[in-house]
Amino acid sequence: MKRLLRCIVLFSCSLLVLHSSAQPSFIKDSLDNYIQQGIKDWQVPGLAIVIVKDGKVVLMKGFGVKDINQTDPVDENTLFMIASNTKLFTGTALAQLDYNKKLSLDDKVTKYIDGYRLYDSTTTQLVTIRDMLSHRIGTKTFQGDFTFFDGNLSRREIMFGMRFLKPTGRFRQDYGYCNSCFLTAGQIIPVVSGKPWEVYVYDSLLAPLGMKNTHVLSAGIERMENAAKAYTTSFTGKLNQVPYDTWDNLAPAASIISNVNDLSHWLLMQLDSGQYNGKRIIPWPAVQKTRDVNIITSSRKSGLYPIHFRGYGLGVFAADYNGKQIYYHTGGASGMVSNVCFVPEENLGIAILTNNDNQNFFELLRFQILDAYLGVKYVNRSQQQLAAFKKGEAESLKGIEDLKARIKGNEAPLALTAYEGDYTNELYGKIAVTAKDKQLNIKFKSHNNLTATLDYLDNDEWLLQYNNILYGIFPVKFKTAHNNVVSIDIKANDFVEYDPYTFIKK
Repeated sequence: MKRLLRCIVLFSCSLLVLHSSAQPSFIKDSLDNYIQQGIKDWQVPGLAIVIVKDGKVVLMKGFGVKDINQTDPVDENTLFMIASNTKLFTGTALAQLDYNKKLSLDDKVTKYIDGYRLYDSTTTQLVTIRDMLSHRIGTKTFQGDFTFFDGNLSRREIMFGMRFLKPTGRFRQDYGYCNSCFLTAGQIIPVVSGKPWEVYVYDSLLAPLGMKNTHVLSAGIERMENAAKAYTTSFTGKLNQVPYDTWDNLAPAASIISNVNDLSHWLLMQLDSGQYNGKRIIPWPAVQKTRDVNIITSSRKSGLYPIHFRGYGLGVFAADYNGKQIYYHTGGASGMVSNVCFVPEENLGIAILTNNDNQNFFELLRFQILDAYLGVKYVNRSQQQLAAFKKGEAESLKGIEDLKARIKGNEAPLALTAYEGDYTNELYGKIAVTAKDKQLNIKFKSHNNLTATLDYLDNDEWLLQYNNILYGIFPVKFKTAHNNVVSIDIKANDFVEYDPYTFIKK
């Protein structure tokens, strides 16, 4: 959408345990070693975790390091991008405004945003705030994100670019995870409240919850004290630092930066029906609305977990887990993945933050903790899936090495100058292709610092390599006709968007 350096010394600090006698034996006796082994096996430089139970913090701890070139340990205040765990903050803010009669979740988007359009006119006329917060406009998961993700488009330009997203599914029936939908919903907040999304979320949620070290916007994370660095092992198998995302143009979908200390407040509020420290933060009916399932995402039994049904509310997934109702969300930013989960029936909450985006341990750890508290027979989830993950990674890396081995200085079918020029995509806009020596270079105009190189292989194929390794390494082809270049299809990492873009040569 993925080996910790042996020279890194693992650190763990700031352990807080309350009422340990009431906790499952795995949590009391095994969890620390489990995490230590897991971050080594899955090459996770640093991890922070908090577990809350029955209104108390049971565990709050950091493991590993923030920076593989330093020895500073991760602690409970280390900052990570929580990415799409931002979405429930946005959904909660809008549910609060709905409760206060400032809007209705079933209001049409066009009531608040003049000239807003989706691909077809019928959906444009019908689409509501609830539709936007439920990922049910019919587009594919991540559709448009290569254009919108970490780019230089404004929030307004992203909203109005959604008219080019041709849906492949049916409106209000087919689920497709949509970041630009959440942006659009969030942009209604200033219309009805008079405050920008970031100010409203801070004033109505973060400040009342005492989340003092949480940042609503991602800009400047590189200057924030105690922030983890971002890493990936994608496409190389080795830890590579990657640039921090600049999420602020998609802020309502993904921009919040936080730590497990602050997130414990968020979890405790969720588990106390909207109250924190005895004070009402969110009205209970508004909290309920965020959890009401608006679209089914799966109704098939999982092969690995005791889950049968999954749905989506307003920025949060809902599912059954061994007979209990759970709510959860994951977040993926460049070099960081996280999850937040709470089980009201068990008064249990979990948040896990990590700084390698190409690993499953952050999710397997959540399931392992759920197993312990919800009575599922023990199986080591990490070891259960590690071998398959490593096999898949090895096959992927072998494929990339095979591609690179085909770079032998072969001559392209046409002179390199024939490929030069501007290319356009209706959604993305322009890219510029230039030639230098025996290589083509691409400048992506809707991104400030994204470039790529093209090396000719053979059989009309070129090897595309982005300057940011997170975007990937792929074989691509130009389409030609009568010795003229017509277009090129360009792919990015599935982490960004699944489908390729066709760029037409002008």
